[in-house]
Amino acid sequence: MRNNKLIHETSPYLLQHAHNPVDWYPWSDEAFAKARKEDKLILISIGYSACHWCHVMEHESFEDEAVAALMNKHFICIKVDREERPDVDHIYMEAVQMISGRGGWPLNCFALPDGKPVWGGTYFPQEQWKQVLSTLSNIYQNERPKVLDQAKHLTEGIQQQDFPELSILPKTADEETIIKNLNAHFDSINGGFGSAPKFPMPVALNLALQWGYLNNNNNLPGFSFLTLDKMANGGIYDQVGGGFARYSVDEHWFAPHFEKMLYDNAQLVSLYSIAYQITRNEDYKRIVSETIAFTLRELTSPEGAFYSALDADSEGVEGKFYIWRYNELKTIIGEDEHFYKYFNIRLNGNWEDGLNILHSSINRKNYAKNEDIDPLKFEEDLQRKLELLLQQRSSRIRPGLDDKILTAWNSLMISALCEAYKALGREDYLQSTEKALNYLLNVTLQKDGSLHRTSKNGISKITGFLDDYAFLIQALINTYQVTFNEKYIQQALSLCQYVMDHFYNDANGIFYYTSSKGETLVARKTEIQDNVIPSSVGTMVQNLIHLSQLMHLPEYETIAEMLISKLYEQAEKNPVYYAQWALLSLLQNKRQEIVICGEKADEYRKEIQKTFRVGTIYAGTNQPETHLDLLNQRYQEDKTLIYKCENKVCNLPTSDVNSV
Repeated sequence: MRNNKLIHETSPYLLQHAHNPVDWYPWSDEAFAKARKEDKLILISIGYSACHWCHVMEHESFEDEAVAALMNKHFICIKVDREERPDVDHIYMEAVQMISGRGGWPLNCFALPDGKPVWGGTYFPQEQWKQVLSTLSNIYQNERPKVLDQAKHLTEGIQQQDFPELSILPKTADEETIIKNLNAHFDSINGGFGSAPKFPMPVALNLALQWGYLNNNNNLPGFSFLTLDKMANGGIYDQVGGGFARYSVDEHWFAPHFEKMLYDNAQLVSLYSIAYQITRNEDYKRIVSETIAFTLRELTSPEGAFYSALDADSEGVEGKFYIWRYNELKTIIGEDEHFYKYFNIRLNGNWEDGLNILHSSINRKNYAKNEDIDPLKFEEDLQRKLELLLQQRSSRIRPGLDDKILTAWNSLMISALCEAYKALGREDYLQSTEKALNYLLNVTLQKDGSLHRTSKNGISKITGFLDDYAFLIQALINTYQVTFNEKYIQQALSLCQYVMDHFYNDANGIFYYTSSKGETLVARKTEIQDNVIPSSVGTMVQNLIHLSQLMHLPEYETIAEMLISKLYEQAEKNPVYYAQWALLSLLQNKRQEIVICGEKADEYRKEIQKTFRVGTIYAGTNQPETHLDLLNQRYQEDKTLIYKCENKVCNLPTSDVNSV
């Protein structure tokens, strides 16, 4: 009799496995109690719905009756959606990296009945997987001391805190060292960092763009623009429907791993919006518009919140939804020499199996110039043909949709819409911002002031983690800056206090990733590194600074400065993975506030925010009454005044928008 408990879950990833012959449990006390009672090792198998190799291992092993029988006989098997339970993923990923030197998904880690890791790896072909199951079962039964010793050493390694001690004298990261070490990772030919597989790494690109722009160092923003251009023209960007895939399997941004994640697209909308503010490059404006259009069309719930991801596969084939045969394109768009030439389309395909990925080696304006054709007409023709392809593609079988709503990732998208609104001035972006934010505050925010991690069909669950709080606080601050509605700051302050009460350890100066009210795991971890998603601790530090600027909270600023000082060495040595810390450190004496008070505050704000200003926070009001310290005694009847301050020193107020 089968005993697969996943059928009662809401995670699309867990539901994908709900009909496996494996007796899967969700992460639960029940599973651990059963392991203790039956004295069995636990298999903790972790993945996510858009993971291609997770699907492969499921088809090869977890759907196979004989393999499932072996798993059920010797192990208690737990399935985990890494996006729902990143705390669990952090611990067992670290264990596997200690064992094998590498990690990834699917992640398969074996543990004692108390959760201490024993051994693990990533993807295993079926025959190797069966061997692993048999070997581990045999060792656990016959060589128990060896297993217990391994678990002890792994757990001790995981429990070691990766937060550095505060140096005797507070230090600031050295600009020259950061730039040198950032430059060392640049791919100056293709853009991006390192070689294949190549991830966008928007946090690091943001560091290069902002710091270079502030200091007139053309090399740094030039590298960011090169990367943005290459990605916008490449196959990693969906030329037909907008939006970015998770990464490119090659160093040229040509062939994507076709899954589309909300967090990537959110951060890239922010980055392209800032790049547009700086350059007024119409290509960047188009990418912002198209990526938001994709998000609203394909990743947005009826309530206005955002879904998590689109699968790489459709009909069991990676990328099938996005790729084209030459004859198919001919049928849809007919003869068009420049369309085929611009997108590098070949009769026999430019990718595998005679298929084509639309991509270009040059932007549209330069192509038209090189071909001596009218750029406006070329742009219009191209867009018309792409719309035909989008219509045709809509009739294909779609990739799987992960329709859970994650608080952290939604918050990143809300912040992105704020940046896009500042850059493009579109009121519909602001409406989408507030609609999604209201969903989070109505559904995931609990009566005790805590957040839930995930929601679906209006039901929220799983205790929130630091990134849920940090990114939502950031989204509230960002939404305040484009609305001047003080309710968002009040909510941000309330959530920040909850974080200080339940995530911050005053004794050692650490923000933990998990709440003191959350589940106790074998280790309580922190998250200081930036990767494809910003560090939750780094984001929280920025929140403390911004709230201190707005509300004069010196205790928040003191904590933030202490943490920045702790991380200065990491920021210098590896600015790609400590990019937030590097920027926070470099901006310590360059933070700005722009305050706008008066009847025309909203009008002035929109005009001023068209231009990007590094390290600047905006505050303002068109009413005499305010609860923000930064606005006190600055409102005057019958005039609108702009105050510009830097490092706690303010210029005389002005009514001239152009002089700011």
